[in-house]
Amino acid sequence: MRREGDRALVEFARRFDGVSPPLEVSAAEIRAGAARAGRDVRRAIERAAAHIARVAQYQLPKPWKRTIAPGVVVEQRLEPLARVGCYVPGGRFPLPSSLLMTALPARVAGTGEVVVACPRPEPPVMAAAVEAGVTRLFRVGGAHAIAALAYGTATVPRADKIVGPGNRYVAAAKRLVAHHCAIDVYARPTEIAIVAGTGRAEWIAADLVAQAEHDPEARALFITWSRLLARRVAAAVALRTAGGSIAARALSRHGAIIVTRSDSAAIALSNRIAPEHLVIESEALAKQPLTAGSIFIGPMTAQAAGDYAIGSNHVLPTAGAARFRGGLSAADFVRVTSVQRLTRAGLARLAPTIVALARAEGLEAHAQSIETRLRHGR
Repeated sequence: MRREGDRALVEFARRFDGVSPPLEVSAAEIRAGAARAGRDVRRAIERAAAHIARVAQYQLPKPWKRTIAPGVVVEQRLEPLARVGCYVPGGRFPLPSSLLMTALPARVAGTGEVVVACPRPEPPVMAAAVEAGVTRLFRVGGAHAIAALAYGTATVPRADKIVGPGNRYVAAAKRLVAHHCAIDVYARPTEIAIVAGTGRAEWIAADLVAQAEHDPEARALFITWSRLLARRVAAAVALRTAGGSIAARALSRHGAIIVTRSDSAAIALSNRIAPEHLVIESEALAKQPLTAGSIFIGPMTAQAAGDYAIGSNHVLPTAGAARFRGGLSAADFVRVTSVQRLTRAGLARLAPTIVALARAEGLEAHAQSIETRLRHGR
């Protein structure tokens, strides 16, 4: 892709996406496609977008400027990324929510251009593109779409960062281009862990099945210290997955019900797993430190609500990556830069610290760069 650009992109788009040029969806086509989305879907997109944008506003880091010591001033500046590439899967179903979750935080952060790649942008996706203020939309998917966004072609502009979920090929491509273009997370199959000792077995089962229907490789765990509840949830799951659905395949391969000795042992196990989604039965249980990409507390806080309408982001770390980062946010679309200012008096105040540390590290020129300023001139 880096060598052949559009030639390779068109070849791969024809082969893997079944798409021929032009690969870009025009603004008129986007508006026409959005109009074909059902009125109820368009209203849902508007409401979800409002919540996502509101949460994104709170997620932005703040600029500041402070005097750290007399004559020593440090400033934090924020600059939005110039161009972001959002990947929106187009497999079994259209995913307008993924477009909203990636494009809207970038827009709130002030990103100049938001470019979307989606192999099959159906009307709901186009409606989401209009609502999110997407700059350009390309009908390409898979690893070749990631390569095009990372390196740029004559048709697809190069992005400063690529965000959004995708299949294993998209994830592998993001990992390969990460040396040349920033990415959000290296995504693995989606996950949920539910930790509860009480509650309605049917509700718990419904959440496990809901997450498992994403993908045959999805992971769904129920961790409990109640053997009775464990048996009830297992029976409820069996009822909901009769018939060989995607969820049934995922749960048979990657689902589990784990019974621990206590609620503290359940939390400790969940923290070791560091799941993408963590559902906790009560505020009391959630008071201790929790390690997860996103946390849902209480019986009414269904994880599926976070996928669409709460406003928190559903692009989240998987495969234990929640140990060191959270989900996508508006903060992912800004550069945070430190700006320093010293007066002569401020430099003189810092000089003993700088010179001593520089010489302890064997960096004599560092020390002299300070001393020469204080000896010669103002």
